[in-house]
Amino acid sequence: MTRIDDTFARLSAENRKAFVTYVMAGDPDAATTTEIVRGLPGAGVDIIELGLPFTDPMADGPTIQLAGQRALEGGMTLQGTLDIVRAFRKGDTTTPIVLMGYYNPIYSRGVDRFLADAREAGIDGLIIVDLPPEEDSELCIPAQAAGLNFIRLATPTTDEKRLPKVLQNTSGFVYYVSITGITGSGVADAAKVGPEVARIKQSTDLPIIVGFGIRTPDASRDIAAVADGCVVGSAIVDRIAKGDSVQDVLAYVKSLADGAHSA
Repeated sequence: MTRIDDTFARLSAENRKAFVTYVMAGDPDAATTTEIVRGLPGAGVDIIELGLPFTDPMADGPTIQLAGQRALEGGMTLQGTLDIVRAFRKGDTTTPIVLMGYYNPIYSRGVDRFLADAREAGIDGLIIVDLPPEEDSELCIPAQAAGLNFIRLATPTTDEKRLPKVLQNTSGFVYYVSITGITGSGVADAAKVGPEVARIKQSTDLPIIVGFGIRTPDASRDIAAVADGCVVGSAIVDRIAKGDSVQDVLAYVKSLADGAHSA
């Protein structure tokens, strides 16, 4: 049982939906990221996704691409990202942290070294967008052996033939992408998402968390109502990019969390 498994077990016992947030490590700087991440649990966040900045983020729209560029220009690295997690863990040993990014920085560090460092820092799961199930031996299986959940994305184009492969070796939860497109584009439609979540649930007992296209408390509530929870990323990163104070960012996050938890 990981912190992710424990969190979903607790939420299920409380009959509550999960609220997940994404922020980019190092945007606009390490100190601000650390302060925001430390404040997320108090704002109602159940699971934190921490973005690992990368030069070529193929699944991300302009908002997160620019956040990654700002972080890299400010000197953020994989080591710096792990340091943010370590700082967070000094005050919080229960909230799960999922590292979300791309394989190249991990490959460059070395899988064994990365997994050991990630566990030591306090990371609970990985979402590595550009590693398909066909490459499970690269990172997924070693990660699970090291005690980290490996979380996979399913999309509206994941058909019945592909779905079993996507679910193979997936753990923690399934991240359902509500739209066909990049992060920050489109608007999630609960009427369309609901049947897709139900379809996936016929093939797995894992929680289904829905992301992409959620920006308001009402949308957070509506999407969480047809899934096991929702995740918001670009809308929060937008606030950070505009220079909102940490307090204002966290107040916005709390409004979204209240929406999801009211589902």
